[in-house]
Amino acid sequence: MSTVTTIERFILDHQPEYASGELTYLLYDIALAAKIIASKTMRAGLVDILGAAGATNVQGESQQKLDVFAHEIIRKLCDHTGRLCLMVSEEQEEPLYIPAKYAKGSYVMVFDPLDGSSNIDVNVSIGTIFGIYRCLDEELRGRVEDALQPAGDLVAAGYILYGASTMLVYSTGEGVHGFTLNPEYGEFLLSYPDMRLPETPAYYSVNSSYYNRWSPGVQRFVNWLQGIGEAPPSLSARYIGSLVADFHRNLLRGGIYCYPAESGRGGGKLRLLYEAGPLAFLMEQAGGYASDGRQSILKICPTSLHQRTSLFIGNRNLVEQAERFICLEDGEQKTAD
Repeated sequence: MSTVTTIERFILDHQPEYASGELTYLLYDIALAAKIIASKTMRAGLVDILGAAGATNVQGESQQKLDVFAHEIIRKLCDHTGRLCLMVSEEQEEPLYIPAKYAKGSYVMVFDPLDGSSNIDVNVSIGTIFGIYRCLDEELRGRVEDALQPAGDLVAAGYILYGASTMLVYSTGEGVHGFTLNPEYGEFLLSYPDMRLPETPAYYSVNSSYYNRWSPGVQRFVNWLQGIGEAPPSLSARYIGSLVADFHRNLLRGGIYCYPAESGRGGGKLRLLYEAGPLAFLMEQAGGYASDGRQSILKICPTSLHQRTSLFIGNRNLVEQAERFICLEDGEQKTAD
């Protein structure tokens, strides 16, 4: 009989040497939240949980009922455990402070409770993204500054994919590991140990309908991905429009995911702190690279909780090629890593 490794056993056996136990149990909390959210996503068409909740989040986007549910589940599971000093969620403009009646912990958690929620009503895969930092000051109860750290300082990051099966993928800085929820046992089981990005990429993922909104450098790069120009790659186009689903496919098969800024509209759409940052941490742990088109995502220090960014993420050679096209446009030299 083959060995079965549960996520609890794996986390305990592979917790970082510096961990006091708080991080281990925090990852348990996230796994429990994933099970609860998955139970709702699987029955979303059977209960009154589909559709809009009648409000908008800080980004001005319509909040879906499952968005709000996922946000509340994660908050309620994590705000009283003594493991966190602060939380930041896409669904709330202000940081989530730990109530004074509860002990504070050593970590900050940033999260997108349900990414891709516009796909909920059409039954497309969606996901949760999370990142974990150490508090900068162990004596204080938690401040905005504790969350405004570059993704290179993350101590852990991961995502949960709610699709044909539910998967939890995470890293604490020693490789990327994937677990699949066995609904019969109600447990996450190790299914993808030490995930590595394939050296030969298979796909590129970008919403080409925005082509006319991109800068010339981005346009030339996407043309190159499509086989136009000198020495183009041999890639197939795959784009779901759900960040976690697109990222997960490319992690397994190799490739690049692109969400460029629209020309003249600032720094992009994706959120640096709780979308691009955690996924960049995972991608680099799996042997890839993530950039905003000019520099590593891991090096960008957020200046606000809901700051937006462009994102090019995947096989290093493809992302660095994007940087070359974009920097050449402005007569810049690529920023050294």
